[in-house]
Amino acid sequence: MRNVYSRHLGQSVLFVSLFAAFSGSAAWAKDVVVKIGHIAPLSGPQAHYGKDNESGARLAIEDLNKMKIQLEGGTAKFELVAEDDAADPKTGAIVAQKLCDMKVNGIVGHLNSGTTIPASRIYYDCGIPQITPSATTPKVTKQGFESVFRVIAHDGVLGVALAKYAADEMKAKRVVVIDDRTGYGQPLADIFTNQLQAKGVKVLERHYTNDKATDFAAILTSVKRVNPDLIFYGGMDAQAGPMLRQMKQLGIKATLIGGDGICTAELMRLGGDNVGSNVLCAEGGMALSKMPGGPAFEKRYKTQFKRDIQVYAPFVYDAVMTMGMAMKNAKSADPKKYLPKLKDIRHEGVIGTIAFDNAGDVLNAPVTLNSYNAQGKFPVKVVN
Repeated sequence: MRNVYSRHLGQSVLFVSLFAAFSGSAAWAKDVVVKIGHIAPLSGPQAHYGKDNESGARLAIEDLNKMKIQLEGGTAKFELVAEDDAADPKTGAIVAQKLCDMKVNGIVGHLNSGTTIPASRIYYDCGIPQITPSATTPKVTKQGFESVFRVIAHDGVLGVALAKYAADEMKAKRVVVIDDRTGYGQPLADIFTNQLQAKGVKVLERHYTNDKATDFAAILTSVKRVNPDLIFYGGMDAQAGPMLRQMKQLGIKATLIGGDGICTAELMRLGGDNVGSNVLCAEGGMALSKMPGGPAFEKRYKTQFKRDIQVYAPFVYDAVMTMGMAMKNAKSADPKKYLPKLKDIRHEGVIGTIAFDNAGDVLNAPVTLNSYNAQGKFPVKVVN
């Protein structure tokens, strides 16, 4: 009986040992869910931007999951948590708190500067790193939040480039400035105005509208009286398009210039047949056709989503990938563990090399000046 008992005991011990080993390997092989929050306007007049951005994020999530990244505890399974802030700062703050409460692992967004600034404080307070692909006001990275990053040139760079081009190459003499009084449009207009005046060019009038307006008759009637050769608009294409139509109706011949907010494929639909060489816009980064991974990314995007890229989809893609690579380097999706790797990242992306300065801004960001013809937007000049 003793031998039989011993034999059974030995078998039991072996079974328990094998079960423990199997269980340990199974635990290692399990998925580790990594949630990346993406926030942009998915409703309202700026929804075409938001959907464009979200599509870029989804392509990156697909690619990160193909990589089978090993984090502590198992294989990373990346999930996108997409939220709509309707380009509204109050809604953006509510969504930001929601994502904090969900304990997402990282944030890519928001699209607009006006929504990014209040949300960034919330993310910082709850310890979640944030990369914005498109909020360009300099204030975003000047708040002293070590966990906030940006992968696109800021408005200090864009505004200077536009003012220099307007004065030196367009030889503008009579300029009117209009902005939408948002956290994006007004600072960009201020930078442009200050730089232009420093170059000795007179700003005849300064007008204000809002980011919901579509009727600019009163402003443009006043503008027509001073007969400018250049109108600068700090705002988005949802207003620039109707403004261009109404400029034509009033017989205003001035060139309309602006930042990346008006520099979209959608502007041609919104502005109709008054979009052409009379429009000049600046966007951070290289033109899509000149980006290291631009042509391949554009082909994949069009194949999958059956539409043209607006502006920021490649930047969103790279922002998500950069965050994923920082997690890979840290072997962890814990913000405290991967944040140091994000600060020191050097990632070769679609838009080029991504590395950040001490403020969180992308290093060596170029600016591309664009115009339009019958085929669409095309690059005029690259400013480094």
